[in-house]
Amino acid sequence: MLRAFFLAMGISTCIYGAECLVVDRFVLAAEAKPAATQPGAYNAAPAKPPREMQPPEWAPWSLLATGALVVLYSMAMRRE
Repeated sequence: MLRAFFLAMGISTCIYGAECLVVDRFVLAAEAKPAATQPGAYNAAPAKPPREMQPPEWAPWSLLATGALVVLYSMAMRRE
C-alpha cells in the first residue's frame, strides 16, 4: 500500500510540473457573494479581486524531477 501511495504522489507531482510548464499564471476566481436577504439591500463588503498566482521559473522542472524520482523510488520498493 505504501508503494501505491508513493507512485500516486510521484505521478501527481509530475502532472503539476507539466501543468506549470504550459500555464503562465493561474487566476483563482473570487468567492461568490450570498444573495441579499431583502430586495434592494446594500451589501457594504467590497468584492474581492481575483487572486493571481504566477509559478516561478524553477517550479515546473523541480516538480517534474521530484515526481520522476518518487516514481522511480516507488518502483524500486519491494512488493508486499
